[in-house]
Amino acid sequence: MFSDRFNELCKEKGVTANKACADMGLSRSLAAKWKSTKTQRPSAEVLEKMSIYFSLSIDEILGNVHHQKEKPANEDGLTERDKKDIAKNLERLMADLENSGDLMFDGDPASPEAIDSIRNAMAMALEYAKKVNKEKYTPKKYKK
Repeated sequence: MFSDRFNELCKEKGVTANKACADMGLSRSLAAKWKSTKTQRPSAEVLEKMSIYFSLSIDEILGNVHHQKEKPANEDGLTERDKKDIAKNLERLMADLENSGDLMFDGDPASPEAIDSIRNAMAMALEYAKKVNKEKYTPKKYKK
């Protein structure tokens, strides 16, 4: 039913159905009308406004073609939780290194630049390991 699809699109955009209707210049009661009549689809004019508002084709709005959100170019495949875990592990590893007194080069203490380089290299290694492990150990039924 179209009202379910409309509510799904609104949820993805992070707005309420009433707000979406108001933003598109439509009657706020239109969403309730779709819900009560169950079979009524919006007019071509309304579909065009929705297409612009949601940045989707009309087929995608009607649910004929399933759209997939494209990952932003900077998306690295890690969740916020993964990033927090990596940051926590990195801080623990760096604290252990700094407290052990093993950060020396030719008998001299490591410079702040060298410590930053080590931190960056370890961060990249932890991120790479997390990505590889997610790919390798995630069961197929959970992969998209």
